[in-house]
Amino acid sequence: MKKAILSLALATTLALGAGYASAETRITYKSAKSTSSYYQMAVQIAEAMKAGSDGDIIVTVEESQGSVQNVMEARARGGDYVFTTPPVLVRLAQGGKAMFEGKSDPKFDEIRALFPIPSLTMHFVMSEESGVTDFAGMEGKTILLGKGSFGAREGEKYLKLFGLDGKVDLAEVELSNAVAALKNGQIDGFVTAGSFPAPNVIEAAASTGVNVISLSDDQIAETKRTKLVIPGGTYAGQTEDIVTTSLPVVAFTTSAMSDDTAYELTKTYWEQKEAMGGAAPWWNGVETGLMSNITGKIHPGAVRYYEEAGFELTPEQQ
Repeated sequence: MKKAILSLALATTLALGAGYASAETRITYKSAKSTSSYYQMAVQIAEAMKAGSDGDIIVTVEESQGSVQNVMEARARGGDYVFTTPPVLVRLAQGGKAMFEGKSDPKFDEIRALFPIPSLTMHFVMSEESGVTDFAGMEGKTILLGKGSFGAREGEKYLKLFGLDGKVDLAEVELSNAVAALKNGQIDGFVTAGSFPAPNVIEAAASTGVNVISLSDDQIAETKRTKLVIPGGTYAGQTEDIVTTSLPVVAFTTSAMSDDTAYELTKTYWEQKEAMGGAAPWWNGVETGLMSNITGKIHPGAVRYYEEAGFELTPEQQ
């Protein structure tokens, strides 16, 4: 009789344990290099998911070498995979174009969006002492672009577009030293891309005083990028809005993820966004208008949340 009772108790314990395990959702979140702001965002999302779900959603953050790698891995990952990338790269992968030429895979067509995260935002930062307030004024100045990053490539492109190719001196300094170089007069300005408010721009504005250059609508059209407005007051001494460009970034998964998991991830993200914004201001730049940057299909589970929450989705997104 005692053996029977013990067996029943053990079976009940195992059943409860199995029930608890099945209630816990584990997600792998592939972001960026561990030194980047996007890796910091990934860690914040992991913490927010755990807090917002009372521990039911556990997110493990994986370092990545970049967005292309994140998209490529979607071919072999399962339903627990979430990754970040600009939507344009998903379109290129699905079309087998550019860096995905010759690497087409039917799995790319199964990529589905979940939610937008802070965009890569271009900042053209000039010291107040330089007196530069527009692109034309950059001629003859010493500018730091950095090397190998999206911001460096984009900055170089803009210099060519706006007639400054060969007319500025490019500093041989690492972008991580931009603020120090600006302070000591080694450079007149620097170009950086990151979610706003960007930490290095905050530091430069507070310590030396800077002008962050705005682009005209015609210039934005030439860049073929998305227009973004950084509100006045974002940086010290900034009294007016800064009009610049951005590269939208979105969290994606694949159709292998269950509808319920996609629903819970999306719901928890938006419900925790305000709390994340209190800890890191770049989340305050994420608002419902960024949904228009999602140019492909959204996961059906996420669609269910958006419909419940009153978001307006396009037919393409559904």
